[in-house]
Amino acid sequence: MKIQLYLGALFSQIKGRHWWVGILLWFVLVAPAQASVILRVAIERGVNQVKVGASTTAIVKDSTGRTLGQLPGMSAYAAQSVPGGVALDKWQSGLFWIEPTGKGFVYIGDRWFRGRTLVIPTEKGLTAVNWVDLEEYLYSVIGGEMDSSWPPEALKAQAIAARTYALYEREKQRNNPVYDLGDSPDRWQIYKGVSSESSNTYTAVDNTAGKVLTHSNKIILSVFHACSGGHTENVEDVWGNTLPYLRAVQDFDQNVKECNWVKTFSPAEISSRISGIGNIKEMIAESFSPFRSVKTLKIVGDQGTKVLKGEEVRTALRLKSTRFTVSKGENGSFVLQGLGYGHGLGMSQWGAYNLAQRGASYLQILGHYYKDVALTPIQAK
Repeated sequence: MKIQLYLGALFSQIKGRHWWVGILLWFVLVAPAQASVILRVAIERGVNQVKVGASTTAIVKDSTGRTLGQLPGMSAYAAQSVPGGVALDKWQSGLFWIEPTGKGFVYIGDRWFRGRTLVIPTEKGLTAVNWVDLEEYLYSVIGGEMDSSWPPEALKAQAIAARTYALYEREKQRNNPVYDLGDSPDRWQIYKGVSSESSNTYTAVDNTAGKVLTHSNKIILSVFHACSGGHTENVEDVWGNTLPYLRAVQDFDQNVKECNWVKTFSPAEISSRISGIGNIKEMIAESFSPFRSVKTLKIVGDQGTKVLKGEEVRTALRLKSTRFTVSKGENGSFVLQGLGYGHGLGMSQWGAYNLAQRGASYLQILGHYYKDVALTPIQAK
């Protein structure tokens, strides 16, 4: 099935004394190694059909690397799951590679990406994977995770944190035969393809090329979040495990409107999200982190009780954060008033923004949020 594509406006988007004086930064500055690292990013997973194409003429190859033919540029085709593999236009194969010619982009689902596309059958249908150079992947991620008009030092801090996180996930998925990470923010990083690129994201990535954060010569889990509401958390108070570099620090994001929130739940709304306990009678914050985030939340119903712990408190109720107070509202409702947006671990993006506004460098920003880390060049394997 062929569908005409239009790039539209795509091509217009491409291409004194301060508080931190005296902070000891544990960075090792080394010239980055010149190496190309390829990421496998799953864009569509477990679907019966996915639209694919390219902005230029695309070469189509099968699992052996044999060229089957070409797809014309600016057209999309529906790759479909069939017994034994994938059907694409007039071909059928165990899998397909789609490689644009020249400097073309690939099309997957409803977005444009750099690199090439692999369409492969998996247990629950088809998975479309974007094989893309790490640095080009970051051109998009930085614009997805931060407003590209933010201060350059904040964008550079985000580039290093995002590069480090991507490689940490790549190593974790080393035995996954299909992909290294996905594109959804709930589990990975925001990756929208070329639509979130800009000259500022190019500069941030290029000026930090090849650099990652390590602790004891290992790439760290460089998580980040929108804002903590005044203080980040120790990782064990959120996820249970202890990591020496994810320690609680003072934050600088209290002035952010998006990080002050109120959420009101009716008993029925809570019952729909927490099954098996009937009509909700009480919601009790039983234990807190040292910085007043809820570590244990007990929800009492007329048919049972559920205790939520750590990150489960936020995800089960779909809250912005776990730093909140609970009070009773009208008609038996529960009012949660909170601070922060995200898990509260690692770098606060709004905190990075405010620090950069005060004159902090990206090294100072990273040194504040990640403890006892080194800035190290990628060692390609």
